[in-house]
Amino acid sequence: MNYILKRHIIKIPKNITIYYCANNYLVICTNSSNKKRMILKTKLLIDSKKNIIKVTRQPFFTISNNEKKKLKAYQGTQVSLLKQMFLDVSHFFCKKLDLVGVGFRVQLMLKKEFNLLQFKLGFSHLIYFKIPKNLKIFCLKTNRLYILGNSYLFVTQIAALIRTYKIPEPYKGKGILYATETVKLKEGKKI
Repeated sequence: MNYILKRHIIKIPKNITIYYCANNYLVICTNSSNKKRMILKTKLLIDSKKNIIKVTRQPFFTISNNEKKKLKAYQGTQVSLLKQMFLDVSHFFCKKLDLVGVGFRVQLMLKKEFNLLQFKLGFSHLIYFKIPKNLKIFCLKTNRLYILGNSYLFVTQIAALIRTYKIPEPYKGKGILYATETVKLKEGKKI
């Protein structure tokens, strides 16, 4: 039996080209500027006339009865990963971080062949962060940081990693915050 519900059907955007290889369990999405690939767990049915993809529950290889119970979960996960891959190929993502605190600064540095971020966060030492090759990071002000990339997961992961250098504390609100984030301040001790 092949269960394909409406939520397991994905429309292919016009600006994206799909290459599907059932022998290697692989699907590749390309755009004029980006290319992403994903290894699949279940088979796909591609209808080029209607420009849609149907995600099935049919596995590529024989599996145990215990694994058959997980096929429904694999099917839903694969649908959401394919939708995310379409977004990653067609859009750029940006995260904005603000450094809140007296003397908190960030600046871009070029050491040899590495691009580095130098943070002053109120510690007795400086913190350095090596910028990955597939990301673009801008510092238009010394207390504001923009992270740009074509993978939503990677951009948010790097933003969260940078944020861990100085998590906002609840009494004064100092630290590295997302631009849309507000810190609810606690009341200090009363004497």
